[in-house]
Parts: sequence; C-alpha cells; structure tokens
Amino acid sequence: MAPVRISDIHMLPVWRRPLTMLFLMSAAMPLCFEVWFALLNNYVIEVGKFDGSDIGLLHTIREIPGFLSFAVVFILLIVREQILLGISLLLLGVSTAVTAFFPSLGGILMVTFVSSVGFHYYETVKQSLQLQWISKDRAPVMLGWMVSVGAASSILAYVAIILTWKSLNLTYMQVYLISGGITAAIAAFCLIAYPRFITDTPQRQQLVLRKRYWLYYALIFMSGARRQIFLVFAGFMMVEKFGFKVDELTWLLLITLTLNMILGPILGKIVQIFGERNTLTFEYIGLTCVFLAYGGLYYFGWGVVLAAALYIIDNIFFALALALKTYFQKIADPADIAPTAAVAFTINHIAAVALPVVLGLLWLTSPAAVFGLAAAMALISLMLSLLIPRHPQQGRETIFQSVGTAG
Repeated sequence: MAPVRISDIHMLPVWRRPLTMLFLMSAAMPLCFEVWFALLNNYVIEVGKFDGSDIGLLHTIREIPGFLSFAVVFILLIVREQILLGISLLLLGVSTAVTAFFPSLGGILMVTFVSSVGFHYYETVKQSLQLQWISKDRAPVMLGWMVSVGAASSILAYVAIILTWKSLNLTYMQVYLISGGITAAIAAFCLIAYPRFITDTPQRQQLVLRKRYWLYYALIFMSGARRQIFLVFAGFMMVEKFGFKVDELTWLLLITLTLNMILGPILGKIVQIFGERNTLTFEYIGLTCVFLAYGGLYYFGWGVVLAAALYIIDNIFFALALALKTYFQKIADPADIAPTAAVAFTINHIAAVALPVVLGLLWLTSPAAVFGLAAAMALISLMLSLLIPRHPQQGRETIFQSVGTAG
C-alpha cells in the first residue's frame, strides 16, 4: 500500500491512523508482558525453585537486550522503524507463549532473553515514533491516555486470571500460550493493516550523543537503576516474605492498574499544566519515601497491608515518568529522536544489567539495604530534576543555559 505522510493522515479513516496503531499496540503489549510479570515470581519459585540470587540473575539476563538497545540505530539502516516496531511486538508475543515449555533454570533464562529482545526493541521504537507522530502540545495528554489504555488491557488480563486460575485449574502453560498468542496476533495485524507513515523530518541514522542532552541522560540512567530495584525485588518480597499466591498478587496488580487507568490521562494533564520539573520533583520525593518505607517493612516488621499499599503507590509514582519523554521532546532536534531513543534505552539499562545480580546477593543478607539504596537513587534523581527549566526547549536544556547557548 502507498506510504502516507503524517501531515496527510486526516484523509485516512480513524482506525488506520498512526495514533490508533500506537493505542492498539499499547493495549497489546501488556496482554503478554504484564501476565508474564504477574506470574513470574510464583512461576520461578514453584517451578524453577529460584532463590534471591537466581531471580537477580534472571533479571540481569533480561536487561542485557535493553543495554544493547543502541543497536536499533543500525537495524534501522535496513528495516523501517514502523516495521521493526511490529516485528519486536510479534517476537515478544511468541516468546511469551512458549515460556512454560522451558521450565529449567537454563530454559527460563533463554526464553526470558528472547522475549526481552522483543520488549526492549519494541519500547525503544515506540518511544521514538510517539515523539515523532504526536505534536508537542498534545504529547503529555496522549501519552497519559496510552498509559491508561495499557492499564485497561492489563486489567482485562488480570481479571481473567483471577476468575479462572482456580475455577478452571489453569496451568502456567495455558496462560502463557493464550496471552502471548493474542499479542502476537495483534502485532501481525498491525504489520499488515497499516500503511507506511512518513514524517516531515528524516531521522539521523547514526548514534547521537550530545553534550546538551546530558541532564536527560543522567535522569534516564538513574531512572533505570531505581526502577530495576522495584521490578526485581518489590514483587519478589510480596511472595517470599508475605506468601502471596498467584491470584492474590494478581489482585494487587489489578488494583494498581485500575488506578493507573483512571489516573493516566490526569497524570498527562498534570505534566501539561505544571511542567516536567515540578512533576518529576514530586515523583522523586514520593519515591524516596516509598523506598524508605519498604526498608522499614524488614527493619521494623511492619505488616502486609502497608506492603501492599506501598506497592500500589510505587507503581502510580512511576507512571509520572512520562514527563521524561516530553522533556526530551521539547529539547531535542527533531532528527535526533530515533537515535537518541536507542541511546537512552542503553543508558537506562547500564545499571540494570549489573544491579540485579549484585543486589540479589545483598538481598540474602539485608533486604532493607536494597531498598535503602533505591531511596538514595531517588534522592539523586530529585536533585537532578531541579536542574530542569520551567519551560525547557532547544538551547535551554538546563537552568544553567539561555536560549542560543547550546552546543
């Protein structure tokens, strides 16, 4: 089918426009990834017999493709961004579907690595296309709505798990096959049904590292390190320390996602009204308090209700990270968006590759110390966020610059 310029998409029916495709993919990805995440801790403990060091190793393996996200720039020399987006989502769906066919430690690590390639390359290209296809004035709200759509999709999957896990005596294999298969089918549809969308600004096809983006790079690095501690150890804590079963942990995730579905558009509007600096400052203050409280669960012996509440609050705070995307969109040269998205994902995963194994060993000695380290990272992020101007733009990337001084 003939290519369509972004400036001409109004001539297409709504269902064939790029924004619709992004929303559809935003709904498809969580159908397998969030289900995989919801079952992961129970699956690896019950089937794989994992301990804290094993789960740390798994997440290190899972983050290696994220660290290699810069390779997207070279793949884009031979594959268009839009096609790579669909292929990556397809790979994620298929690899999730076959997860339970490989129950050993080696098998779980192998399938996790393959699915991670699909996930991280999908996320890298999706972020690039979001910032290219959505105008700056609409981006915060539209990104908030995509958070909401992704949460709604996850809710649908979690409700299905809650209603059928015990009543139908489902197995891990059945759930992985269904969730991964649906995502793969949607990815295939997007590859076939949508025309090629062309932007007005061609993307640079080489790695881009610019001094004037240093604050964005620093915030992305800290975000990856801090986020990794939550992804690896918060859910593991709920199972290991508090004995959460599959349906119980799914209920917790369901509550979290319901709130994200409701709050997603509101959070986008908050970024639009209050700006990236104020939004990120609020997020990092909140995350510091949450991680300190996580540590208190072990040090002071606080109970399961507080642990569940902190888990929910933690997820909501992380949704505010969309402000990092809109901050970069405002300061970036439009031709830098695709290569910088790839570089940013690599920077985001530098700490993520090393931290899980190291902190997995620390977890065996002091879980509270793991969360204390996360709180320190949130404080560093807070200090960095204060360097963002109230109205960032090209030439005014930090409070130290005036327009026209960028290099």
